[in-house]
Amino acid sequence: MPSVSSTGAVLSVARPPHHRRTTVLAPRLDALMREHLGKDLVRLEPDTIGVAGAELSDRILAARKATETERPTFKPLHGRSISKTEASSVMRTIGRDVREALRQPLPERLDLSGPWPITGHLFLRDLLLRDDPYRLRILMSRKLEIDPKLTWTTIVAGAALPRRPKPGPGSQLTHIARLFAEAGSYDDRRYAMGMYRRAAAPVCFTVSTLVANALWLGSPFADTASNRNILYEAMRLLPPSWNLLRNRSPEYPAIDDRIGPGDDVLLLPLLTHRDPALWEDPNEFRSERWDTLDPDDTPGYMPFGHVSERCWGRHMVMPLAELLLENIRRSGLIVAPGQRTADVPLVGLLGVQKIHLGHASKVRHV
Repeated sequence: MPSVSSTGAVLSVARPPHHRRTTVLAPRLDALMREHLGKDLVRLEPDTIGVAGAELSDRILAARKATETERPTFKPLHGRSISKTEASSVMRTIGRDVREALRQPLPERLDLSGPWPITGHLFLRDLLLRDDPYRLRILMSRKLEIDPKLTWTTIVAGAALPRRPKPGPGSQLTHIARLFAEAGSYDDRRYAMGMYRRAAAPVCFTVSTLVANALWLGSPFADTASNRNILYEAMRLLPPSWNLLRNRSPEYPAIDDRIGPGDDVLLLPLLTHRDPALWEDPNEFRSERWDTLDPDDTPGYMPFGHVSERCWGRHMVMPLAELLLENIRRSGLIVAPGQRTADVPLVGLLGVQKIHLGHASKVRHV
């Protein structure tokens, strides 16, 4: 039977009664689901068009590249533009740190029980950033995600502190931290700290949230279910980015005359990923559907953006998420049976706010 949130959004998973869970979407997300699911285009605001149709979304996203203010990670920082060349270089840098972390054996007594996604986030912070100084590691705090002013204050203070870490042979710094260590002026140090957060924090945030979503939406999993397919399905039901903004542009009215020259366009993967015209049993968690689907060539599926501009971080997110999910499944951790509801707040990274994970022999109630 479907599980219906208190606000009316159907987020169902076929499972025995004792495993049924209810996912409660934030009011705005719930309204989008109730009022616009299955529509290709809707007017959301006097100057904003919402697009959820797969074909129309494809045409709009292919019409032009995202501008620097539309890119989620590499918008201008401290008034400085971030070129695609620089952004690519930074992502290669954090990518080296991820690959090095993946080559390291996990602790023998790794315990990932506790509240998620924060437990996974803290584990990933320690795994990836290792011995980086506190002034950098603190930039991974999820509290900074909520309060941009606090982020700015933390960066300003950290850039001004004396005794900066030294790069060079034998340094224990991560590659992304060396960008800060090599910065000369105060402004350059402040900029490097901003880039550190821009590059490293989204990896930790996204991976831990994705794994938490998968556990909440789909567990217990069949023994034969692949971790990758489980994650693909979790991203279909709760896409990491529930919207993609494209500012008004002359290309868009030429594609569809319902879009005016002064309209911004908000692409809505949250709706596209559940369009009944595209998906069989769209509200059901069925990881096996990906046995025969190619996530890079499935109409309307864009958890990492459009084919013309895939998120550079996906090649880091997926191996880390599979690593965590495999460890959780192997160690026998389960979602607390006593937890029947989880909230999905209205934030940029779409995910359950808190689920409780514990060992089957110990977990009874939340």
